Amino acid sequence: MSVLVNKDSKIIVQGFTGSEGTFHAGQMIEYGTNVVGGVTPGKGGQTHLDKPVFNTVKEAVDELGADTSIIFVPPAFAADAIMEAAEAGIKVIITITEGIPVADMIKVYEYIKDHNCRLVGPNCPGVITPEEAKVGIMPGFVFKKGRVGIVSKSGTLTYEAADQVVRQGHGITTAIGIGGDPIIGTTTKEAVELLINDPETECVVMIGEIGGQLEADAAFWYQNSGSKKPIVGFIAGETAPAGRTMGHAGAIVGGSDDTAQAKKRIMKECGIHVVDSPAEIGKKVSEVLA
Repeated sequence: MSVLVNKDSKIIVQGFTGSEGTFHAGQMIEYGTNVVGGVTPGKGGQTHLDKPVFNTVKEAVDELGADTSIIFVPPAFAADAIMEAAEAGIKVIITITEGIPVADMIKVYEYIKDHNCRLVGPNCPGVITPEEAKVGIMPGFVFKKGRVGIVSKSGTLTYEAADQVVRQGHGITTAIGIGGDPIIGTTTKEAVELLINDPETECVVMIGEIGGQLEADAAFWYQNSGSKKPIVGFIAGETAPAGRTMGHAGAIVGGSDDTAQAKKRIMKECGIHVVDSPAEIGKKVSEVLA
């Protein structure tokens, strides 16, 4: 059992022949990920990184049975790329692109509701099920197979948490980087729910940040779920000034419940083990799994 991606996922790369797509697809293939081909309009019929290139996602789905896509398409065209993947029948769409206009993402959000697919991102590091599939831009060597799931808005904090958990001897089932934009596909709650329901995951690390209600929604869901699986939580941005965007477009304190302090309070009230520093994540995981 694994969440979202595994060794059997048939993965295509949209924006395959561009510099970002080429570099990261190469890294994914080197990791052992089952990349079956890629899509670059106008370059169909060519071969790139020893994999076939198609003009459309539908062609890749029809010929290769692709079920997962990772998107390295520039911001102006990325929304169309997501919708094309959904229309073609791709089940898991992982969007790395940063800077997609919010108006475009509103269209995407409405469009994919009518399609049987799951969008992760945009502006995210991707998803990794260690030693099976790395569908994203994360440094694969940090992740070792294990029993702790990670959900994070932050790319770098995903890697930091994974490194600590691995050093503590527990390893990772699946790490999901949900992205830091105001409008994303898979929410913190949905990602936490996937991991809580995964029989191999014994503990979840949930990394959030200031702005929005995603962490509170996840905490309330967890409280109501009655799950006995422990969650270790951290919220980044405690010292950020109100009203100023911090790094991620979605990381802006708009109301009293958007602050790090308010989110931490809600998470604690819902039974989540909250740490005050990212440096404490690994130790806290060991404590709750003891």
